[in-house]
Amino acid sequence: MSNITEKLAGLKSPLFLVTVAVPTFLSILYFGLFASDVYMSESRFVVRSPDKGSGSAGLGMLLKASGFSNDNSEALVTRDYILSRDALAAVNKDGLVTRAYTTGGGASIFNRFNPLGQQAIGERLYRFYVNKLEVANETASSITTLRVRAFTPKDAEAINERLLERAEDMVNRLNLRGRTDLIDYANKELVEAKVVARDAAVALSNYRNRSGVVDPERQASTQLQMISKLQDELISTKTELVQLRAFTPQNPQIPVLTSRIAELGREIDAQMGQVVGNRTSLAATAAEYQRLQLESEVADKQLGAAIASYQDARNEARRKRAYIERIAQPSLPDSSDEPKRLRGILSTFVLGLVAWGILTMLTAGVREHHD
Repeated sequence: MSNITEKLAGLKSPLFLVTVAVPTFLSILYFGLFASDVYMSESRFVVRSPDKGSGSAGLGMLLKASGFSNDNSEALVTRDYILSRDALAAVNKDGLVTRAYTTGGGASIFNRFNPLGQQAIGERLYRFYVNKLEVANETASSITTLRVRAFTPKDAEAINERLLERAEDMVNRLNLRGRTDLIDYANKELVEAKVVARDAAVALSNYRNRSGVVDPERQASTQLQMISKLQDELISTKTELVQLRAFTPQNPQIPVLTSRIAELGREIDAQMGQVVGNRTSLAATAAEYQRLQLESEVADKQLGAAIASYQDARNEARRKRAYIERIAQPSLPDSSDEPKRLRGILSTFVLGLVAWGILTMLTAGVREHHD
């Protein structure tokens, strides 16, 4: 009986009241009256991009089989954006976040943001906002799960929906910027190639007009064929003249043949002079013509390659377009996720008992040591 009395007296001791009774009472008071319900809205999405390899399994393999791949790097970019100050500013453009986490959300003064109504709330609001978000990426399937906590179900759902919309806008902006940069670069190369090809063609045309030569190689070939025929005729005429002088020295054809031979010689020299021998000859103009023609051909090939690159860039820009595919829409919670009221009260009580027991043994040991 005396032991029971001593134990009951111990429960009334100041140490028990401080370590167990008062904390448990405050815990019951807080969780029972003041702690605000917290609701969690969850959504799931994947960032999909065509024509990219993926080694994921499960749903990732299903997405790949359907002609798309899930890009984990772009999912990480999306995650960083959701947790950024830019995302908070976009979502809170009309005060949605501020209202949800202050008096507009119906939260108690112990749980809501900025309970004292201070003015400078930018950075503190961001920290409060980030603590209410959870963005998890699954490596295997690259599925991103977004969880938003708020003090009312509608606020949690609204913030989740708004975050998804802003993330989709961000991915679209990145797509547009990448597509524009890719096409602009290819178009710049195409314009430069067109200018080079045009200048090369104009230079070749001007040279032809100045020199009066369309194609030196073809014209030289024609001239050489003509010279060859004249030389054949010259040889034939000389042979005929030799025969006449040998057999009929007084033949009246001899002066005619002699004159013809001289005329053929002058014609051959004139034709040879057009092919070689001076600055305006075909041989002299051929080198410059070949250089200009080579530059024109190279410019035309570069223009063809630039046109192909430009078309490839347009096709690539259309094909590699990432976008967010929603797997699960933001949920509207029907029950609060936090706080765990009973767990909190029991945890406070158990920890208080442990602290009371330890302190009781310590004080008893100290008293025994002094005695």
